[in-house]
Amino acid sequence: MKSSVFLERRAYHRRRMRDLARAVPVFGGVLICIPLLWPQGEGGVTNANAIVYVFGVWVVLIALAALISRAVQSDEPPVVPTDES
Repeated sequence: MKSSVFLERRAYHRRRMRDLARAVPVFGGVLICIPLLWPQGEGGVTNANAIVYVFGVWVVLIALAALISRAVQSDEPPVVPTDES
């Protein structure tokens, strides 16, 4: 008889948010590399548009990292220092 593994909802949510935090740099790297695939020259994308795209992705990644950080941080109980003197 197999016993089922039960994870507390908070612990499960915290683990998934940490997994997402680990995936954000990989996702960001892929998004930043997309302008390398765009056609250049006549009828292609200009460098100015590519730079706007890169900075837009950068801002979105910063906002996403801030949201994930806040979600992971709010799940953890506050640490109270103990005085052992």
